[in-house]
Amino acid sequence: MIFLRHILCACLLTLIAQGAWAGSRLETMDSRGDMLGWEAVGRIDLAGRGFCTGVLIAPDQVLTAAHCMYDKTTQAPLLAQDIVFRSGYLKGEALSERRGVKVVVAEGYVPGGNVTHIENVRKDVAILKLDSPIFSSEADPFRIAETGGPGTVQVMSYGQDRSEAMSWQRSCALEQEVNDLKLFDCDITFGSSGAPVFVKNGGRVRILSLVSGTAQLAGGRRIGVGMALGPVVAELRARLRYGDAPARQVSGGAKRIKIGGGGSASGAKFLRPN
Repeated sequence: MIFLRHILCACLLTLIAQGAWAGSRLETMDSRGDMLGWEAVGRIDLAGRGFCTGVLIAPDQVLTAAHCMYDKTTQAPLLAQDIVFRSGYLKGEALSERRGVKVVVAEGYVPGGNVTHIENVRKDVAILKLDSPIFSSEADPFRIAETGGPGTVQVMSYGQDRSEAMSWQRSCALEQEVNDLKLFDCDITFGSSGAPVFVKNGGRVRILSLVSGTAQLAGGRRIGVGMALGPVVAELRARLRYGDAPARQVSGGAKRIKIGGGGSASGAKFLRPN
């Protein structure tokens, strides 16, 4: 926790001096026409335990946050076959729907680890393998960005009070990159975990990071926190291809939102540097 505090304090002094930049307003994608080109983003329904956001990176691979793949109370991994990915989900209907058959979680994501630990954020990445591919005519997978840096990003997500339609923030700021952490001033909320943070590379949209949680800065401002993806995703894909040992159990505290009535939401992960 001290290590994380030092990292955040060192890199956020500049941010505090610059002040908050909330970016563009959040737009609701409430028609199929609005969602053209974004069909690979979808809602991951978690066996009746809420939902997260995910994105296709191959016809049968969904990239999301590792903490979404575990039961909040028991800390046991969810059964892959109980997890459903609904690409382009809108108001009860999806362009395509597939169940999971396998989940792989990044090595180094510590079971029962303190949520303020920097390594848990850096390794908060998982791939859900689907029971059958989603055709490119239905949803075209996105690639991982090879390069990136402070500048403009955009986020597609589902979340609290917007579970039935995807939301798009066209422009927000990737403010800092420190030790494989990415800090972005985007409009994220409960249920946004696993949402792709996109960047444009040579005119093409690529996935730069995923939403893991939020950090609270001096003065009370919150900022989104994600991770670098390249090496982590390469490792996960290799394990899907060649096999691996059973995944370790991971701490609860999943950042998801329950669907429907008055139960309490499990909530987003908060990193508190002070």
